[in-house]
Amino acid sequence: MLFRGKDFHVRPRHFAIAALLAGTALPALSQETPPEPLAPKPEALTAEQIPPLPLSLAANARPYLESRGAGFAGWDPKTRAMLISTRFANVSQLHRVEMPLGARTQISFEAEPVGGSYAPEQGDVLVVSKDQGGDEYFQLYTLANGRLTLLTDGKSRNNAGAWSRDGELRGFSSTRRNGQDTDLYVMNPRDPASSRMVAQVQGGGWAIAGFMPDKASAVVANYISVQDSDLYKLDLASGAMTPIGDPKAQISYGGSEIGPDGTLWVTSDQGSDFQRLGTLDPATGRFTPRTTEKWDVDGFDLSDDGRTIVYVVNEAGSHRMRIMDVRTGAVRGVDALPAGVIGGLEIAPWGEIGFSLSSARSASDVWSLDPASMKLTRWTQSETGGLDLAVNIEPEIVTVKSFDKLPVTGLLYLPDPAKFPGKRPLIFDVHGGPEGQTMASFRGRNNYYLNELGIGLFYPNVRGSTGFGKKFVSLDNGPFQRENSVRDMAALLDAVRANPRVDADKVGLTGGSYGGYMCYAAAVQLKDKLRATQCTVAISNFVSFLENTNPYRRDLRRVEYGDERDPKQRAKLMAISPLTRVGEIAKPIFVITGANDPRVPKSEADQMVAAIRRNGGEAWHLVAANEGHGFAKKENADYMFLAQLAFWRKYLLSE
Repeated sequence: MLFRGKDFHVRPRHFAIAALLAGTALPALSQETPPEPLAPKPEALTAEQIPPLPLSLAANARPYLESRGAGFAGWDPKTRAMLISTRFANVSQLHRVEMPLGARTQISFEAEPVGGSYAPEQGDVLVVSKDQGGDEYFQLYTLANGRLTLLTDGKSRNNAGAWSRDGELRGFSSTRRNGQDTDLYVMNPRDPASSRMVAQVQGGGWAIAGFMPDKASAVVANYISVQDSDLYKLDLASGAMTPIGDPKAQISYGGSEIGPDGTLWVTSDQGSDFQRLGTLDPATGRFTPRTTEKWDVDGFDLSDDGRTIVYVVNEAGSHRMRIMDVRTGAVRGVDALPAGVIGGLEIAPWGEIGFSLSSARSASDVWSLDPASMKLTRWTQSETGGLDLAVNIEPEIVTVKSFDKLPVTGLLYLPDPAKFPGKRPLIFDVHGGPEGQTMASFRGRNNYYLNELGIGLFYPNVRGSTGFGKKFVSLDNGPFQRENSVRDMAALLDAVRANPRVDADKVGLTGGSYGGYMCYAAAVQLKDKLRATQCTVAISNFVSFLENTNPYRRDLRRVEYGDERDPKQRAKLMAISPLTRVGEIAKPIFVITGANDPRVPKSEADQMVAAIRRNGGEAWHLVAANEGHGFAKKENADYMFLAQLAFWRKYLLSE
């Protein structure tokens, strides 16, 4: 071939030298390197002060961007097929799986994520939920032949509640009356005109939790806070509601199921620091525990015949499954499952238990368990970009005593020392909520930091986190206790920086939602211990946040953070808001925002970014016009991850 071997490398050089010796003028040979192609930015994203992202960054991370998971959504009672949620294009959609490891047949084809379930017993109708651009104004539809038929008003915020046991009725809550209160409705989804209000209520936390066997009444729940929820018996004809127990008592109910004989099963912290599984007398409110676990029972399901219960226990951040014989109370453990997170429990009419499982070395996938034989069957095996998940790191639990001697913990992931010897950089990642908990589940694309860049990850569970008892979850309530969680974060940060495998001079911190507030707070108060911070959908000012969050949730958040209408609390909320101390932010910061976020409005990010820049600070800002409280669309999430990579490579790896 022409220009191959020595001809290409030698002859042009000799020719140029000869010409120069002869005094012949030649055009200058360009020494410029062609510009590197850039990763395409989705049209909906606005990137401010973010450097162009090279295409090579996307190429290197590609396998980690292409992993997916599957979530169990329910059984089809007619065909015994599974309904699952998974993503093959830009957002998660519903699929059917007819047999274990069978084809995933897509049945919804929307531009936004879709979730839903079949009518119990009959299985003749599929009711789904969808919003627009992450605005959380969910509408309910029936889905058939790839088309949606609207069941709700198309404007208000609607949340699906329980089905009746025979699949005839579906309960839901809606803000259609005034945009704020979540009134209770019932409909037969086969006839949208059958929708009717059954209770007009005040507050944003109401839901229909279950129907009594005769369908003349229902159990409804009013969520006030993570520590306090009330149950009522609702007469569907008259709308009369009778409290179950004392609404003034501070008791939390985590879930409920109604047996075929009308027995009300619940998880409750009544008489305990943790959520236990038991029965609740609708007449007296007396709770009878049926489990003796020393941790929270996070979820359960009751079989149609009322004879079997499956439940999961949150043991120090990992789920363990249990099977209970209702008649005898005997409990069996499901010990063959790895440590991880279990969700979507549902017992099929024929007795098989469906669920989702995510662990450090497995993306979320769908399984079933035969309680008679205890045989586990895997129904999906999601693609993970061709990566060998066996190399993924299992976490270790770090426990320290905070400023007041309270033990607080976190999950530490450190890179393989054989591949990445010596001290390594680390990202400190704070969960949202604050009523939440980071558990030992699949880390997804964040495994790129561990496996390819040698950057460690640490996930703290500071006071206010769930999973450690109702006393622990209350210790950050209100403005006067709020910064105690920041002090927990500081204690855990000191502990991981002291780890001999962590480079204490190369630590960054990130967080989203409430974790985003913690991120801003760290940028102010812990800046000497950090290289940079990356804060997502974050609260910057508690007063403006409470005044501007969606009306249905404003009172719910006041219970947690404080009431900005009270002068004393307002003053304290202002004092602890990161925006008040924005002048103390001295390190680079990267802010990520969803323009349609109904929880933490975009204005929270705008005012923080503007203030940092006015002070001469560096503030990258990524805004998605078609997202809400987090990025649900793959193209947006991919670009966000690449921008985060660029940020951490610059400030933790000095590249």
